[in-house]
Amino acid sequence: MNLIKMFLGKYENEVKSVLEKYENENVAKRIWEKDHTVWSDSPEEVTNRLDWLISPEETLSKIEEVNAFVEDIKSAGFTHALLLGMGGSSLAPEVFSFSFGTKEGFLNLQVLDSTDPGAVLNFVKNLDPQKTLYIVSTKSGGTIETLSFFKYFFTYCQNKLGKDQASKHFAAITDPGSGLEKMAKELNLRKIFINNPNIGGRYSVLSFFGTVPAALLGIDLTKLLTNAKTIADDSKNPKSVSGEIGVVIGQLAKLGRDKLTFVYSDKIISFGTWVEQLIAESTGKNGVGILPIESENLETQEYYKDDRVFVYTHFENENSLSAKIESLKNAGHPVIEIILNDVFDLGAEFFRWEFATAVSGWVLGIQPFDQPNVESAKIEAKAMINNYLEKGELPKLNFAIEENGIKLSGNTKADNLENAITGFLDNLNEKEKYNYVSIHAYVTPTNTTTEALQNFRTKIQQKYKTAVTIGYGPRFLHSTGQLHKGDSGNGLFIQFTSDRKEDTAIPKSAGVNDSEFSFGVLVNAQLMGDRQALLNNNRKVITIDLGNNVNLNLEKLTSLI
Repeated sequence: MNLIKMFLGKYENEVKSVLEKYENENVAKRIWEKDHTVWSDSPEEVTNRLDWLISPEETLSKIEEVNAFVEDIKSAGFTHALLLGMGGSSLAPEVFSFSFGTKEGFLNLQVLDSTDPGAVLNFVKNLDPQKTLYIVSTKSGGTIETLSFFKYFFTYCQNKLGKDQASKHFAAITDPGSGLEKMAKELNLRKIFINNPNIGGRYSVLSFFGTVPAALLGIDLTKLLTNAKTIADDSKNPKSVSGEIGVVIGQLAKLGRDKLTFVYSDKIISFGTWVEQLIAESTGKNGVGILPIESENLETQEYYKDDRVFVYTHFENENSLSAKIESLKNAGHPVIEIILNDVFDLGAEFFRWEFATAVSGWVLGIQPFDQPNVESAKIEAKAMINNYLEKGELPKLNFAIEENGIKLSGNTKADNLENAITGFLDNLNEKEKYNYVSIHAYVTPTNTTTEALQNFRTKIQQKYKTAVTIGYGPRFLHSTGQLHKGDSGNGLFIQFTSDRKEDTAIPKSAGVNDSEFSFGVLVNAQLMGDRQALLNNNRKVITIDLGNNVNLNLEKLTSLI
């Protein structure tokens, strides 16, 4: 098992008393017995969401089916796979791809979880459909983004390869009886994986949703899942480390240490985006929440307020950040250190964090398996699209400031860009009220843009000594979006959009060229819908249009802070 060290400092006694309560109330045993009263008076969306507990064992029993599919795909000459999904369906496969890479003779796997037309067209330009397997992955079978990707790429393949051939290039992963299962059967897709329906999307990494893409990469599922099963079995113990971590992060959040900051070795840094969704969507509701921070530059202790808990996960003999972590301990910040033997230990960490997150829900007094606020942004985005279908255009933003190719919309009395942005961020100086910033980038995801956003983020972090998160839209809506609307309202939100240099139409159905709207319309509707949902929840929001040069204009904005 992975070596875990905890430093709790002055919080040790308070955490100890909650650990004793955890043991005395048999919480671990009750979780495994699927006792909904651990979290809620009602069994709704609890008792039918707990089969992630048995995922390692259940998926181990289905490895032959998965491996037979992989052999079929390899023998058919496929060299690439493109996973079409959102949230839990896309984040886990991305971790497997980035952390393990592709074993020789297996498929290069990439993930599409952006409705930005530039992101969609990138895979049209760079993947040969003749050699590409498209995996349509959605639990509900009705996720608008995933179904739009499916309709688009099926039609694209049909136009390129013919209908019969196109069907052979698609596989689906979904729940029984979903709309996607019905479509997949009608279109005679090559393979349909029917997942256990009693698993929520963000807890699905060790089910078909995560393991089928992992197997296509050549990952040894038996080794991965056996590591996970070891931790699953251990979590039944009332003194398990997984349970302890859940108590620690939950109780520290109640004591004001609610910024859970993940620091990973470069090889496994993408694990942060998976755990970010798990924690944010599970705990950010009913006016409480743990804010996960991932991919933030690790600074020296003077740049942090006393609202942090650090989780430092690294391989043995890899200690480049250990000196900084020690200084953070010395400054009184709680630290959880997890030392991995090899990359297959991620199997254990997937389950550990699922269990810990469930336990943190018990500590916080919330139900960790629903997402009551996610729907609000979807409803608003749908209203925007209906407006487009009726009037031929989306509602327009009113821009208060236009300067040097950049436009800003928001409640501001400033007469220039610098004063508007600094005035907005100065809300962070309002004691006890605003204590984090969330950046929502509805632009084409590229490495260069990510770097420019990181520079912008770091400038805010250092100047205001505050937590700052970044998410590409609409991907984050299926991750941190729940927390943004459901927590205690301490966030400031900066939306970025830009000119769409290219666009492409979404077919009305798979294999049909007719269209009602484009990906450009969809992503803009999602930005507008989320903006409205945030405002409806009394959140402070500014929207900045970066015009026709995203990276240059991000640099300009960074220089103003």
